[in-house]
Amino acid sequence: MTQERKHTEVAVGILLRGDGALLLSTRPAGKPYAGYWEFPGGKLEAGESVEQALRRELIEELGITIGPVQAWKVTEHDYPHALVRLHWCKVRQWQGEFEMREGQAMSWQHFPLQVSPVLPGAYPVLEWLEQERGGG
Repeated sequence: MTQERKHTEVAVGILLRGDGALLLSTRPAGKPYAGYWEFPGGKLEAGESVEQALRRELIEELGITIGPVQAWKVTEHDYPHALVRLHWCKVRQWQGEFEMREGQAMSWQHFPLQVSPVLPGAYPVLEWLEQERGGG
């Protein structure tokens, strides 16, 4: 009998700079897909809303406090290590200096992206963002 896999709920921040660049960071060593580029964010803890989780994760990961959060899309991706439900949120305002608190790298990117490999679950969202910008 196959056990149904439970979704891991994940809040993801698409940080958009005034010039249209978006922030990607690498996954820390020791995690699945270490070194892959992804949007910052993380798992929801018990009782947390998507917005609460995103605010907490971006303080923990990047040392920034975000402004308004615009819930945008929800996607699912089945990784070998986890079935994830990704709650994508656009963020255009934040305070504080970026600190890579998990030893990750960060990069502001325009299309076409100059970094790779990118986490597979991010591809559909990157395509939508590029379409919104009138690219590709």
